[in-house]
Amino acid sequence: MADLPSTRVQQCRPFSNVGMDYGGPFTIKESQRRNSKTHKAYLGLFVCLSTKAVHLEVVTDLTTEAFLASFDRFVARRGIPVQIYSDCGTNYVGAAKQLQTLFHDAATKEALHARVPCQWRFNPPAAPHFGGIWEAAIKSTKLHLKKVVGNQVYTLEELMTLITRIEGVLNSRPLVAVSTDPNDLSVLTPGHFLIGQPILAIPEHDISDIPQNRLKRWQLVRQALQSFWKRWSREYLHTLQSRKKWFHQNPSLGVGDVVVINSPSRPPLMWQLGRVIDVHPGADQVVRVATIKTAEGILKRPVVKLVKLPTDNA
Repeated sequence: MADLPSTRVQQCRPFSNVGMDYGGPFTIKESQRRNSKTHKAYLGLFVCLSTKAVHLEVVTDLTTEAFLASFDRFVARRGIPVQIYSDCGTNYVGAAKQLQTLFHDAATKEALHARVPCQWRFNPPAAPHFGGIWEAAIKSTKLHLKKVVGNQVYTLEELMTLITRIEGVLNSRPLVAVSTDPNDLSVLTPGHFLIGQPILAIPEHDISDIPQNRLKRWQLVRQALQSFWKRWSREYLHTLQSRKKWFHQNPSLGVGDVVVINSPSRPPLMWQLGRVIDVHPGADQVVRVATIKTAEGILKRPVVKLVKLPTDNA
C-alpha cells in the first residue's frame, strides 16, 4: 500500500483539494400532483481531501452541462478548488474539455490563475481504488439513502432539502478529541472547518416509526432524514470500532479516553460524547465495563456500546 498523497495530509482551507463522484439514480417528479411526470436525478458528491468534509448536490442528468451547473453551485458556496480529482467518467472529461477551451482565452486564464490555480486530475482507467476517500463516501451515502427513500418519489425541492440535511449529518461526525482535559467533552468534526463550530439540527419529534400513509409530504422528508441518521450513524461507529476477533486483542479502554456512546434513540446530529473516568476490569484484567462522564451526568456502560475516538497516541 502506498503512502497517502500529499493533498490528504497538507494544511489548507476546506475544499482546496476536492474529490468528486456520482451516485444514484433517484426518481423525482415535477410537482406534488398525483399524475405528474417523473424524471431521474443523481447525487453529486464533493469531498474535501484534507478535512473529509462533504458537499452534496442534486444533478438532474449525466450531461456535461448539468455537471458544470452543479460545479458552479459548489464553487459559489465553497470557493474555487486548487486541485480536482475524479475518475474518468464522460461527464467529468467533457467538463474538463470545456474548461480547457475556456482557459485558452489569454485574459480569462490570466484572471483565474491570478486568483488560484485550478488543476483537474483524472484517475487511471479501471482504478477506482485511487479515489478511495470519495468512493467510500458515495457508497455510504447512496446505500442508506436508497434504503430510506425506497419507493417514495419526491419533488426536486424535497429531494434537495433531504440531501442538504444529510450533508449536515455527514459533516457532524466526530473525528478526534479536541483536548486531554478530563472536563472537556468537545470533539473535532468536519463542521468545525466549515463554520467554526459543530453543525446542529433543529429539535424535531421522532416520527421514524409512524406509517408513511399518515404523514404529510414534508413529514416524509423528516422521516427519511431520521431513518438515514439511525442507519448511517450506526455504521459509522462500526467503522471506528474495528475488531480483530480471535487473532489480536485490542487495547482496553483507559481513564481519560474520549468515547462516543452508541445511543440509537438520539435525535439527528446529536452524538452522545463522554470521557472515561473509571474502568472495571474482569478477572482476566480485560476491561468490559467503564464509567463515563457525559454532559448529562455519570453513566456506566459496557465497552461494546463505547467507541473510542482516535488520539495523538493511538
